[in-house]
Amino acid sequence: MKRIRHLAIAGLCSLAWLLSMSAAVALAAEPLPSWNDGPARQSILDFVKQVTTPGSADFVPVSERIATFDNDGTLWSEQPMYFQLFFALDRVKELAPQHPEWQNTEPFASLLKGDVKAALAGGEKTILEIIMATHAGMTTTQFEAIVKAWIAAAKHPKTGRLYTDMVYQPMLELLAYLRDNGFKTFIVSGGGIEFMRPWTEAVYGIPPEQVVGSSIKTMFEMQGGEPVLVRLAKIDFIDDKEGKPVGINAHIGRRPIAAFGNSDGDLQMIQWTTSGAGARFGLLVHHTDGEREWAYDRESHIGKLDKALDEAQTRGWTVVDMKQDWKVIYPAAQ
Repeated sequence: MKRIRHLAIAGLCSLAWLLSMSAAVALAAEPLPSWNDGPARQSILDFVKQVTTPGSADFVPVSERIATFDNDGTLWSEQPMYFQLFFALDRVKELAPQHPEWQNTEPFASLLKGDVKAALAGGEKTILEIIMATHAGMTTTQFEAIVKAWIAAAKHPKTGRLYTDMVYQPMLELLAYLRDNGFKTFIVSGGGIEFMRPWTEAVYGIPPEQVVGSSIKTMFEMQGGEPVLVRLAKIDFIDDKEGKPVGINAHIGRRPIAAFGNSDGDLQMIQWTTSGAGARFGLLVHHTDGEREWAYDRESHIGKLDKALDEAQTRGWTVVDMKQDWKVIYPAAQ
């Protein structure tokens, strides 16, 4: 009997030890596991601790913990051109039978011949023309269905991955880490707001109401006795550069305390965020990894990082060296 009691006590002690070890392992689990130890990762951890520790001089209430993220080049790749432009080019091919005039009209003629470089030689004006031709003239519900079908099947011409498989694993961890610490995370992108909203919740955990982007005008109509919103071939708002703080103010109504970008298009958003009172945080993703992704900055035609890179040094913003700071780029293949 005494022996049985001793075995039972020993078993309970072993169980208690295992439970305590499991708890210790859980507590020891480090956040941001795909980030290498270094100044960039530590700056994030320090800032979050600073603003979430009760009694800290820089404590920020949960309601004010707003973090904004650019999308292209910050949360997913953007080379050799913005992914929404790939979507638009695929739409041109799909719509071409309905537009025989495109065979002799630029930029569509060049696109249909496969000469993307010549088609886009006209710059922003040409891109807007392509966007209007492929994104308008339908209801918002129809456009959402088109985007969902494309994003579920289209693959990047270089990597062969779905575009949503080219999101950055370290940034997915950062989004989750911030939310675990009471932050509300928003996308603030130059991309189309209705292009992003159909898939951002599944991919980033960011619901459609927390997506701010560029938009075209819409109009209410009755079609077949049903109320619909029709997308018009007119620009409503460009959410890029100076437009980003304006978009944040209009959609969110609070100045963020943290902003994350990768290019000069994000400069004004990070300036506005970090100039507010109290603890503030700005971060730039610097594309330095030409093997696992792409290496580009000051001279790039996509995601140019020049003025913002210089200003980061003087303002103390964190600059992530993708090659040095990230253990992996994309999530592991499913």
